[in-house]
Amino acid sequence: MTRLFNDPDDFAADSVVGFVAASARWVRPTNGGVVRSTRGAEPTVSVVIGGGSGHYPAFAGLVGPGLAHGAVMGNLFASPSAHQVHSVATAAHEGRGVLLSYGNYAGDVLHFTQAQERLRAAGVDCRTVTVTDDISSAPASEREKRRGIAGDLVVFKIAGAAAEAGHDLDDVERLAIAANDRTRSLGVAFSGCTLPGADEPLFTVPEGRMAVGLGIHGEPGIDEVDVPTAAGLAQLFVESLLEEIPDGVAREDARVVPILNGLGSVKYEELYVVYAEVDRLLAEAGIAVVSPEVGEFCTSFDMAGVSLTLLWLDDELEELWLAPCDTPAFRRGAVEGRVAVETVASEEEEFVIGAASDESKRAAQTVGRALTAMAAMLDAEAEELGRIDRIAGDGDHGIGMQRGSKAAAAAAEEAVAGGAGARTTLHHAGDAWADKGGGTSGAIWGEMLVALGTALGDDADVDADAVGSGVARMKDAVMSFGKAAVGDKTMIDAIVPFADRLNERLDAGDELVAAWADAAKLATEAAEATANLTAKLGRARSHGDKSLGTPDPGAVSFALIAHTVLDILKGND
Repeated sequence: MTRLFNDPDDFAADSVVGFVAASARWVRPTNGGVVRSTRGAEPTVSVVIGGGSGHYPAFAGLVGPGLAHGAVMGNLFASPSAHQVHSVATAAHEGRGVLLSYGNYAGDVLHFTQAQERLRAAGVDCRTVTVTDDISSAPASEREKRRGIAGDLVVFKIAGAAAEAGHDLDDVERLAIAANDRTRSLGVAFSGCTLPGADEPLFTVPEGRMAVGLGIHGEPGIDEVDVPTAAGLAQLFVESLLEEIPDGVAREDARVVPILNGLGSVKYEELYVVYAEVDRLLAEAGIAVVSPEVGEFCTSFDMAGVSLTLLWLDDELEELWLAPCDTPAFRRGAVEGRVAVETVASEEEEFVIGAASDESKRAAQTVGRALTAMAAMLDAEAEELGRIDRIAGDGDHGIGMQRGSKAAAAAAEEAVAGGAGARTTLHHAGDAWADKGGGTSGAIWGEMLVALGTALGDDADVDADAVGSGVARMKDAVMSFGKAAVGDKTMIDAIVPFADRLNERLDAGDELVAAWADAAKLATEAAEATANLTAKLGRARSHGDKSLGTPDPGAVSFALIAHTVLDILKGND
């Protein structure tokens, strides 16, 4: 378990402070993460990587000459917000465009995509390459749905080397895609990881058993088998990965880079025992090994686990893989001609409160009370929501909702104290929720609050019809943003019937409280009914029928929020 921390909520931030202090030769801090502290004689394409904290050396440990230009650092196992991504990318940009690269997880995709759109709107040419190396997370026919694990290192290294060599953004993107297309990984775990302050791991594996096909965020494995010998594990890795040789690769002439990755508590000596057999099996298969790596490259706190990655080389990729780089955690050769970058303090965006009508200010006060009540409720329910999420997901839904709602409530309090209307209050709260909550839920709740605020405005009377229209816009926003549909076992299964019933009752002439009460009751029933569904999206998707019998945590938390807001509305009668 994780033993050394101060306040668990501050663990990621405290870790960043220490990392920057120890790594000033390579990095300097900026809002949302770190960027290089040096630059070359000529500007290059900027490679910006990132994801949740808790995976060192991914992601900050890979920032430096020849590799990434910046790393966005979210909270523990939670994707960084769009604001953080935009901030780091802006600080890292050298004028030749930005390539964003990260593991293919729903929250990361949502936040990084938002940031990409914002960068493009500002005139910055920005592209994205997601890493999809984990063969256990989706079949070969659906490779675009696979998640990224230790193959992150491959894609980041190839892209960074291409940028260092002076390639333009088209070429850097092309080479990063080629690296991803030729990379395959498989991981196993013997025990789960325990987050700072937690009393138990995110998942457990029975004594003497091994989970196969794990993720790096505490997701349980796809299968479970008896713990093999080191040779048996090597055989499982090599045989599984050789079953899916990338298109365009001839096995008889193949050259591969093997990367044996420890996930946190498996010792290097153990890794070398496994690698000895990996090396022998690859040679036996007639495959040439090039510049292998054994160590920790993408971890998961104290998880006892191992993964094997194979990069299938061509001449171009081999040259880039072997090119020099110099970062806190991954170095090769010598990178010359660097000059220090003058450190300039990052500027936070100023929060501006515009004019608002008295009616809208009163509505903002109600919004503030509702968000405060939501934060208190989610704080009390965080452990149970996490327990539900651990059944087939990564167990962080409760803590993400807890952090996001707390930040939103504080932001709303600040806005209301400054005389903001409903729109400004909800926009400020939505940005704070997305920024601090992280993950898919953080992105979605941020979008929902912003959509509601846009509908209510700062200068109009907030009556029942306005609330109904705002809730409908919330529903539309989350469906458009998250791309889920009813039946996918997500929050959509609760918010759609809630929004539809609320507006149906309001159209029939019901008072807001009565209509909301009926809609909240239906949302609870719909959330409970998700126990009969199999997850089709998000991290739980990989675990199929494991989610049967357990309701979706996002749907459950939405239903709880609907009832919490109902209590506030009743108090306003």
